[in-house]
Amino acid sequence: MENIENAAVDNVAGPGTSVKVIGLLSGGVDSALATRIMKKLGFGIIALNFMSPFCNCTHKDHGCKNEAKRLADELGIRARLEYMGQAYIDIVRNPKFGHGKNMNPCVDCRVMIFRRAKEIMEEEGAAFIFTGEVVGQRSMSQKIDRMMIIEKEAGLAGMVVRPLSAKLLPPTTPEKKGLIDRETMLAIHGKSRKDQFRISREEFGVTDNLCSSGGCLLTDPSFAVRMKDLLAHDDSADVKDARLLRLGRHYRVSDSLKLIVGRNEEENEKLLRMAEKEDFVFYPVDGRGPTTLVKGKLDRELIALVGSVTARYCDIQDDGVAKISYRMKGSENAWTALCQPASEETLRKFRL
Repeated sequence: MENIENAAVDNVAGPGTSVKVIGLLSGGVDSALATRIMKKLGFGIIALNFMSPFCNCTHKDHGCKNEAKRLADELGIRARLEYMGQAYIDIVRNPKFGHGKNMNPCVDCRVMIFRRAKEIMEEEGAAFIFTGEVVGQRSMSQKIDRMMIIEKEAGLAGMVVRPLSAKLLPPTTPEKKGLIDRETMLAIHGKSRKDQFRISREEFGVTDNLCSSGGCLLTDPSFAVRMKDLLAHDDSADVKDARLLRLGRHYRVSDSLKLIVGRNEEENEKLLRMAEKEDFVFYPVDGRGPTTLVKGKLDRELIALVGSVTARYCDIQDDGVAKISYRMKGSENAWTALCQPASEETLRKFRL
């Protein structure tokens, strides 16, 4: 680290001039504004966009990943996408600094991201890292004391510049070494983003594509219940299991059996594609209803229960029953049963 710092100082003619830096770019307004500021100051930026299985703002045609790529292209900077799937699952299971209100291990998540950013900084020969963090914006990870803890845990003490709140924070090593002028940075704090939107418009002429921020499903109470259940019942849970939590209606029938009932045709197709060979799938014979993915072991009694839950969401005919077929995903052999819809009381008993 010392060699990198000294090399950066030796090769710089003035603040910002020709200095290579790493920027954490989520695509939200905060990191986008920080990146624009650093670009204006003359830094050579490599943007890092981190993806997780719990990001709820990335889609095929929009979302944080796409906004980060769009901004990088607009500013003429290089972007690197970093996907750290299983690593996120592992820290959610056992975070050193605990969970937030739900299942969000925000401090541990930042430490993990910063550690990877440090590796890339050293790999690229960059001088320091910058982020769009704002003091006081997030209660768990963006208080000043927590910011300092995260830096220290990641081995980056003093090496993270936060242009939006720099004047409220202790001087960083890059400031002390003359790589960046403290007076060129801001003193924004709090949860409101009105200053960020105003500066983006007035200073940089940005009037569209101003996404407030990224989102993490682990902060959502309903998703957190599903995640907690998954980790409690599956010691080998992986990224695919986490992705399944986004789909359908979930029912925990026993310690060894869970059902996921599709809510529409698109989810039905996804559940069928994501099923493992040993999983069972239940579906109405006439196709007018959901696909139910069954993870766990079945017996005769449980087959009747799963069939009834599936039937509850079918288009039931006058006889009050549904014809439900079921088979193992890896088998062509299927069985059919006549199933009465489960009661609302039964659904409440098992619903996650």
